[in-house]
Amino acid sequence: MRKLTLCCALLAMAAPFAFGAPRCADMLKFQTAGVTLAITKADATPAGTQKIPFPPGAPPVALPAYCRVEGVIDQRTGAEGKQYGIGFAVALPDQWNGRFLFQGGGGLNGSVAPPLGLQAAGNQPALARGFAVVTTDTGHKGSGFDGSFFRDQQATLDFYYVAIGRVAHLAKEMIASYYGRAAEHSYFDGCSTGGREAMIMSQRYPDYFDGIISGDPAIRTGHSNLALGFMTAIFDQAAPKDDSGKPDPKKTFSPSDRKLIVGSLLQACDAKDGVKDGMIFNQRACNFDPAALMCSGAKTDTCLSKTQVDTLKTAFAGPKWSYGDQIYPGFPFDAGIDDKGFIPGLLSGPVIPVATGADFTHFDVDREAARVEADKTAQLGDSLWTNLTTFSGHGGKLLFYHGLSDPWFSPLETLRYYEKMAKDTGGSPVASAVTSWSRLYMVPGMGHCQGGSATLDRFDMLSAVVDWVEKGVAPDRVVATGPAFPGRSRPLCPYPQHAEYTGHGDPNDASNFVCQE
Repeated sequence: MRKLTLCCALLAMAAPFAFGAPRCADMLKFQTAGVTLAITKADATPAGTQKIPFPPGAPPVALPAYCRVEGVIDQRTGAEGKQYGIGFAVALPDQWNGRFLFQGGGGLNGSVAPPLGLQAAGNQPALARGFAVVTTDTGHKGSGFDGSFFRDQQATLDFYYVAIGRVAHLAKEMIASYYGRAAEHSYFDGCSTGGREAMIMSQRYPDYFDGIISGDPAIRTGHSNLALGFMTAIFDQAAPKDDSGKPDPKKTFSPSDRKLIVGSLLQACDAKDGVKDGMIFNQRACNFDPAALMCSGAKTDTCLSKTQVDTLKTAFAGPKWSYGDQIYPGFPFDAGIDDKGFIPGLLSGPVIPVATGADFTHFDVDREAARVEADKTAQLGDSLWTNLTTFSGHGGKLLFYHGLSDPWFSPLETLRYYEKMAKDTGGSPVASAVTSWSRLYMVPGMGHCQGGSATLDRFDMLSAVVDWVEKGVAPDRVVATGPAFPGRSRPLCPYPQHAEYTGHGDPNDASNFVCQE
């Protein structure tokens, strides 16, 4: 009986509920050497559901009991008397799985997002799986695209790369303190700005993470904004004028024009993956040419004017220097380019996330490109370093994914980076030297990070990278589903492969598709 009592006592000490309210409150006292740290909150959160801020209208997610710790690193008074500091939040689940996830940010950050680990995690957030999760505002407060913090030197450095490195290190120390042991594996997962941050982690902090997921990354925001400005200027030239004589690029193509373009695109490219289903998986074989839609006579709803055809071809081809070299890749013709989602598709007129001050009426590509390339401060945030030998050398795994209908950052820019990274590592994009530690997946029809009327945008890259890191199982395919096509699944295949229907079985079942070039 005495042995049984002792055994039960030892089990109680190790039980998950030992990490409940009392232990959580102790985190208010947490400090670590070399860091000016203020812990502002440590709340034990019971299991339940929680609303999520994005995408709009998304259902609440079920979460386990966890301790949420909030704090600020290096509070200070900066330029113009504004208050700065690196804010963060850490979620420490009562039933911890031994893993740590850093959740990337979005826009220009400026707020601490709920530490849930939702992005590219299928239907189960990282926190719900037992990951400890951290998020950060990267050193400033402000709305999603408030760039006023760039007037402060340290805030700029924090946003570009310093804050994520400091928060990653601090979060690992907090996890070790709370659970009495270090995380067994560490992961980073982000999209858009978070995708850029993911790349920065692999480039500047190569030994911090075992697995990294980078979605729709904002690799060169100065250049991507230039590309959208260029497209706006081209659309403006062909757009009808309003009563004040100002062009409206949203009306360059009428609803019937846009329907014609997407319908003709699907007619040309949809079936090239073996099945006609409203999605274009074999993008590399898509040979859609807008010239085929040019009117032979008067303009009607069944054809495009020559001006519209020229506009479409020029805008989607991307900006070039006057001597012909490409400044930023063009955008692919994909089934989601006319979507009406949170960020409209490109056919509705480009939406530039950060105002550039460009004159679209007298847009000079060379002048704008020279201005962008002269801004060396902004280029601190560009994630272009392709020598990742230290990251890959310690066994790190890096997954990229990009929506083919992303209206902000061209998937061809991510492909350009991946191919250069592959070449600099010593081989072609499919060389085993690269595919043994990094894969790229293009997501047909998907807009920016998620969403789209012609996409399957629910996929679990988190499980894929965990299995690769911890079990050595390479993600040769990642199954995607989505609300646009209920009951349908498809494999996302690593570049340069695509999902091809075998010709047998249910075409809505991913098991009846193979990955091939």
